[in-house]
Amino acid sequence: MSAQSPTPAGGPVVEGPFDPEHDPTAAYALEPEYADALTRRLVATSGRSVQVRSPLNDAPLGHVPQSTVADVATAFERARRAQVAWGRTPLAERSAILLRLHDLVLDHQDEIIDLIVWESGKARKHAFDEPLHVALTARYYARTAKRHLGTERKLGVVPGLTRVEVNHNPVGVVGIISPWNYPFNLALIDGIAALMAGNGVVAKPDSQTMLSALLGARLLEQAGLPRDLWQVVAGPGAEIGGAIVERADYVCFTGSTATGRAIAKGCADRLIGCSLELGGKNPLLVLRDADLEKAAEGAVRASFSNAGQLCVSMERIFVADQLYDRFVDRFVARTQALTLGATLDWGNDMGPLISQAQLDTVTAHVDDAVAKGARVLVGGRARPDLGPYFFEPTILEGVSPDMTCFGKETFGPVVSLYRFHDEADAVARANAGEYGLNASVYSQDGARARTIARHLRCGTVNVNEAFAATFASIDAPMGGMRESGAGRRQGAMGVRRFTETQAVATQRLIRFAPQYGMSDQMYARVMNANLRLMKKVGRA
Repeated sequence: MSAQSPTPAGGPVVEGPFDPEHDPTAAYALEPEYADALTRRLVATSGRSVQVRSPLNDAPLGHVPQSTVADVATAFERARRAQVAWGRTPLAERSAILLRLHDLVLDHQDEIIDLIVWESGKARKHAFDEPLHVALTARYYARTAKRHLGTERKLGVVPGLTRVEVNHNPVGVVGIISPWNYPFNLALIDGIAALMAGNGVVAKPDSQTMLSALLGARLLEQAGLPRDLWQVVAGPGAEIGGAIVERADYVCFTGSTATGRAIAKGCADRLIGCSLELGGKNPLLVLRDADLEKAAEGAVRASFSNAGQLCVSMERIFVADQLYDRFVDRFVARTQALTLGATLDWGNDMGPLISQAQLDTVTAHVDDAVAKGARVLVGGRARPDLGPYFFEPTILEGVSPDMTCFGKETFGPVVSLYRFHDEADAVARANAGEYGLNASVYSQDGARARTIARHLRCGTVNVNEAFAATFASIDAPMGGMRESGAGRRQGAMGVRRFTETQAVATQRLIRFAPQYGMSDQMYARVMNANLRLMKKVGRA
């Protein structure tokens, strides 16, 4: 594995060496004025701030003011006032704003990517995925608004005499609690759908990557969104997360299963909806007829994109006996060829982890596995020579149930290999455990792979692809089964979750009671005859 050292490249960065002795602003990777302009969007009056530092090289990025519970209440009040008018805004006008956002995101993608890399440390090619996915989401919901949100006609009980319409009305204000691993993308994509449905938004991005989310809020305003409609607060979830759940009309959360469970309980107490994308221990199956080169290439992306800090990344790979050794040779060789780098430039294959806490978790999982007999085929160690939180992409063999990384999510660049002889056994092992977020199947027989996919208890399954086929197909729903979550983002489900469904029926000429002198008994006979007739003519 080769490496590159930190160098700024383009975007809102300070050029030249960090030398605070001669330039008080030089210690910051970003221009202080740039970071301050973004953080002024926060509803935060506590007087406290938190310094944010880059995982690339530990350079400070700026100070983020912290919000109080009272600030959360203020944010919801502002969003609610703005939502009243927004909820009456025609779908065509909302769509136009999202289409402008699409263009703005593409026009500003260098700035967006630079900021994502500084805040998260991920390789530039993985940061590129974020504005790409936001643009796809904005365009999709803009172009499908009428299909998903327009008033629908439904079958009435009496043909020609009962007119039924279904409306999709906004729930009100949506609370969004987003994570650090995709700080621009996950801060926006749920909110884009909520906006399209006519709602306001109060967002609480993760404190480690607040600036990327605030840049997204700035672009929404530039696209024409009323400013008060999208509010942003900052602070630890333990301090202000509960206040969001107490005030929102719907909650979106992406993060750990433990926190998701607590949020679900809070929403249940208030009888409001929530969608939760939670943890995963995702399996990849390489069947006996798989194309080895494609499978090995896909396995590298599946396991090490964003240093494995991806909810849908793979941590378990099951390989058919017939090609196990040949697959391992190719997978190890491709992993050894990866370039690790702490720069903003294109060309890095993997960046560092986000924090010391994440590095400690990954190190502990690998050390535990090795101490209990697992074999390291490649990687297996931290690389402080490259940056504070680097850990080599790691492939383990011989992982057993007594090892922590066997069933617990690592959320880092660590993957375990397993042989299988019988495909039914591979499916059973892939389904073992509590999670069910994403899976992948490699086979040259697409029909057989899709059949196997139906038996995998995961919300998304990719055939001959790591994760991007489902993730980027916005018309298809995405979410987890079992302890990997509840609800779905993307597609019709992804926008209608933010609505209250209302049925309106208009009745003509007859009433649902005896008339024209009928007795109750005669009315019952007429209705029974009508039921039999409707069945005979094929009516639902």
